[in-house]
Amino acid sequence: METTTPEERFAKTVLTLPPPPKPLGVYKPFLIDGKYLYVSGHGPVQTDGTLIIGRIGETMDIEKGHKAAQQVGLTILATIKANLGSLDKVKRVIKVLGMVNCTPDFEKHPYIINGCSLLFKEIWGEENGVGVRSAVGMGSLPDNIPVEIEAIFELV
Repeated sequence: METTTPEERFAKTVLTLPPPPKPLGVYKPFLIDGKYLYVSGHGPVQTDGTLIIGRIGETMDIEKGHKAAQQVGLTILATIKANLGSLDKVKRVIKVLGMVNCTPDFEKHPYIINGCSLLFKEIWGEENGVGVRSAVGMGSLPDNIPVEIEAIFELV
């Protein structure tokens, strides 16, 4: 049985959390309803607080898109830690919706969103880190970010 915690698994990644983003519109970035945590759509905030920008298939290639999705995952983790205090308070990933800003001929949306999904799998494990998911293409996203992701988690 796995004895390491999500916090311990995150520490082993040597990745750095960016600052949690502030809402740029009229919405809550984070909402708890009973045992569920809903996280609004997040973009790829970097450690210096700036956004990764670009459109996949136009100004950004597939590998940079994959890394941008991982950065969105880190941004979601930053919001969780800022509001709950610890990743250990999340039991499992329920659902991820990944939106990819891409050209109309781009078809590898799932690969892009895997950047986030693989991070969650690493943090919460195979059983609890992989939930249901959608990965869809968009004609544009706010501020020309390449990826926006929202998620639902179950709390401990």
